[in-house]
This record gives sequence, structure tokens and C-alpha cells, in this order.
Amino acid sequence: MDNGQLRFSEEVADALSSGLAVVALESTIIAHGMPFPQNLETARHLEEIVRENGCCPATVFLRDGFIRIGTDDDDLEFLSQAKDVKKVTTRDLAETLVNKWTGATTVAATMHCANMAGIEVFATGGIGGVHRGVEMSFDISADLTELQRTPVIVVSAGAKAILDIGKTLEFLETAGVPVYGWQTASFPGFYSAKTPWKVNRINEVKTIAEIFKRQREIGLNSGMLIANPIAEEFEIAWDKMALIIEQAIADMEILRISGKGVTPFLLNRIKEITEGCSLTTNIRLVESNVKLACEIGKQLIIDN
Repeated sequence: MDNGQLRFSEEVADALSSGLAVVALESTIIAHGMPFPQNLETARHLEEIVRENGCCPATVFLRDGFIRIGTDDDDLEFLSQAKDVKKVTTRDLAETLVNKWTGATTVAATMHCANMAGIEVFATGGIGGVHRGVEMSFDISADLTELQRTPVIVVSAGAKAILDIGKTLEFLETAGVPVYGWQTASFPGFYSAKTPWKVNRINEVKTIAEIFKRQREIGLNSGMLIANPIAEEFEIAWDKMALIIEQAIADMEILRISGKGVTPFLLNRIKEITEGCSLTTNIRLVESNVKLACEIGKQLIIDN
């Protein structure tokens, strides 16, 4: 699927040619998810976690008309401080490449690019989904449709807590996307280890790899969502989080924020209300997701 559109870092190219497991990472967490220098420190730390767990990190971004698979430290420095980095979802990929803009990839775009590069597992924080009030806005993340059509295993701490989790799971079920709770039957709520929504439990990475392989064998080309709950010692309990989100939404409505401004406002307001605890929790859950993605990636290599 490359057609000359991809540019691999030396580290990723060597890993793919030698059969080392490669784990994709998104770049929006660097360009849009955290302030500098915390974004740079986190990006470096996540890549190092991948290496420490016997895999190769492949942070995905767009620059100079190419899809970049993998970074060096100069790339991370640039992404963490550059101005006017586009937030790129799948629909924006071609336009960003043609205009040679710098782009940070969302979950959906990272999945698509990883699949182009032959990378089967991707670690992120939380996926996008169906927004609250969807009956009025029809706001549904492209992450869900990408999971429907792109064969990549996505490891996340569930969906972002500001979303309508029940409707998000209903959408994924209708789309035929397998959703599993990692060693839990409760769908995690990003900041929270448990929510009221139930999912099928899966306990071993070998089972994940076997199901993913069997999907391909029977002609199913959807992705797979592995929902990995944050450790309880770092979580913000769901009941408490629900009240915090309600307050943040009320503040948003008073200020009449809408459209693309909704998610950034809510996440920042939640950080303010929790006095920074939500950001710490966010970092912890991504670290956990990266470690689990590495175990899945290594199992995929063994099974292949």
C-alpha cells in the first residue's frame, strides 16, 4: 500500500526487515495533547518504554509531503514545539501530503498509516467515539469508522470519558468491531478503571493474536479494540469523574463553545478541576497501554 508515500526512520526500517515487533504511536499527543516540555518528555519516555519491552517504536506523523513512520530525537523536538501543526484524521491525509503541511496523526490516521506500513498493533490513550448530544450534533469520531475498516489492533484505556460510552460501544457493535476488556469485563472509562458498561473479557495476549489472525483468515478486515484499564492506584473513580465531566460541560455551555473547540476545552477544564491529576492519570494509562501493545506485538511475530 506504500506507493512511495511512506518514509521510514532507520530504526523502524531495520526492525521491519529483521522481524522485530513494531508498535505504532500517534503524534497528536505530542503536538496537541500536552504542553511543552511535558509533551516532549512523554514522547521520549513512551518510545523508550517500547524499546525496553523488546519492540521498536514507530511514531507516525506527516512532513514535507510524506507519511513518516518512526522518528529521531530531532523529529520529536520539532513536533513538540512547532507552530501550526495540523491535527490530521483520515480525511485530511491526502490534503496534508499535497500541501506538504506538517501533520500530527489522530487515532484514525495513525491506524491507516500503520496499516500501510504493515504494522499491526498501535498503542494510544483513549479512542474517540460518539459525542454526548449526538442526536443534535451527529458528532461521531472517525476513529470508529477506521476501526471498522482497518485491520490494526488498537490498545487504549477505553474511549475518552467525555464521550457517550454506551453509544460508542453500540456503534462499534453495529460496525462489527471486536471489543475486549483486558483482564476485565468492565469497559474502562479512560481515567477510570471501571464503568457500568460490560464487554467480553480476554486474559492472554496469545488469544488476542489468535483471534486477530483468524479474522484475516475468514475475510474480516476490521480492527480490534483492546480496552486496558488503568491501574486502580492511578484512577479517578467513575462516579467522581462523572460529576467532574458534568461540571466541565456546564462551564462549556455557559461559554457557548461548540464544534472543534469542545474536546480541547473539556479536557483542559477537567485538568483544572482535578488540579492536574487528570493529566498524570493520562500519562500513566498511556504507559500501561504501550507495555501491553508490546506484548501483543511480540506474540503476533511468534504466531506469524
